[in-house]
Amino acid sequence: MVKTSYTAASEDFLAQRQLRRHAGVWQLWALGVGAVISGDFFGWNFGLVSGGFGGMFLALLLVTAMYLGLCLSIAEMAAALPHTGGAYSFARTALGPWGGYITGLAENMEYIITPAVIVVGIGGYLGAIFETPKSAEPLWWLGCYALFVALNVFGVELSFRFSLVITIAALIALVLYWISVAPQFNFQRFAMPAFPKGLSGATACLPFALWFYLAIEQLPLAAEETHDPVRDIPRGLVWGFATLSVCAFLTLTLGAGSAPGAATIGASNEPLFLGFQAAYGNTASTKLLAAIACIGLIASFHTILFAYGRQIYSLSRAGYFPVWLSKTHATRQTPHRALIAGALLGFSAALAIQYAPHDGPVGAILLNMAVFGAVLAYLSQMLSYLVLRRRFPLLHRPYRSPLGQPGAILSGVIASITLITLFLNPEYVKGVYGAAVWFLIGIIWFAFHARHRLILSPEEEFAQAQREKAAC
Repeated sequence: MVKTSYTAASEDFLAQRQLRRHAGVWQLWALGVGAVISGDFFGWNFGLVSGGFGGMFLALLLVTAMYLGLCLSIAEMAAALPHTGGAYSFARTALGPWGGYITGLAENMEYIITPAVIVVGIGGYLGAIFETPKSAEPLWWLGCYALFVALNVFGVELSFRFSLVITIAALIALVLYWISVAPQFNFQRFAMPAFPKGLSGATACLPFALWFYLAIEQLPLAAEETHDPVRDIPRGLVWGFATLSVCAFLTLTLGAGSAPGAATIGASNEPLFLGFQAAYGNTASTKLLAAIACIGLIASFHTILFAYGRQIYSLSRAGYFPVWLSKTHATRQTPHRALIAGALLGFSAALAIQYAPHDGPVGAILLNMAVFGAVLAYLSQMLSYLVLRRRFPLLHRPYRSPLGQPGAILSGVIASITLITLFLNPEYVKGVYGAAVWFLIGIIWFAFHARHRLILSPEEEFAQAQREKAAC
């Protein structure tokens, strides 16, 4: 078997691949919360069809425990390995080039498909507000990709500033929703039966419960654009997780227990709009509130575009993906090529599902595909955490997870259960198989091409140095 081979990165090569430091702890908090907050506006509700309110609530308890262990473990690794590669760099140090690439590929799939899920939700809300036909929704998707890729390319300062403002606006929109639906809350009327498919329905809800947190783990990707990543990334992760936990339980409980009821909300592409409509009728003010609700989707869409841009940039800079994708803008110092390439892939995936024969909603099918990539990346990251603790005990760890290895093991177990459930739902399994094929093609690319052309990027040099130290 031919070994992985490297070439040194020249000064000119690295000079064309520079990022600009700008973020502090509040920008990171906004990046983490903003990336996920759309889960409260769209996506989670499909779980009400799969398992009812009771199934979703149990699934959310399990998923919250998983993300607690995951976020604390990632915070420890991010402080010890503050590179833009994030999950890929953790696994590269712990598991070698193959482990790093497989982790990066899984996370790449998650971050490419997640904006596609969100843009379907945006199209649903905008279509309802402006009363455009369903056939016009892909035009809304295209417009969103064009606008927010341009915003991300324009500059990191503007990108972070916009993330902070729109994340706060999204939280305000959620508070307005909770206040609006709370007076009509009636659990017995709107959310019963709590377990229409029995306790087993909770496992079918796991992928949808993940949507309340999925993508908060992207924060380490901002390491090379953060003034003090060692201190601020762990703080951003912990505070972001706490914020999202409160939002998740309030949205699920109030949303499912209010008009027009869990069954109707569970089948909708615009669940918060239905809540506003039930509270205020079909009026201009209702449409205004629905437009405000769109802010949450836009916040996540914008911030996850940031994430996949940095993730593709990092893997490309190391030669795992085509190296031309890592070249940054000459004046803006943003990964414009990576941003455009990711947008083309995500938009194509949404179109493919839209026009292919399928049984479930487009957004739900794409969501399951994104969760497939996410849980594979989570499993790999928790394995990386355990290996780093065991094989690299002398690695400087400015932050240590209070849950330690048991927390990582628990997160890995719940992620494994979620991965299995993805293949048990006949409505969405075709999309999961499609994601698996995507993943397999990526592995073939690395096996026969990329691993012979790797480059000594900062992540690769750090990983090699640590492994040499451990061998001494």
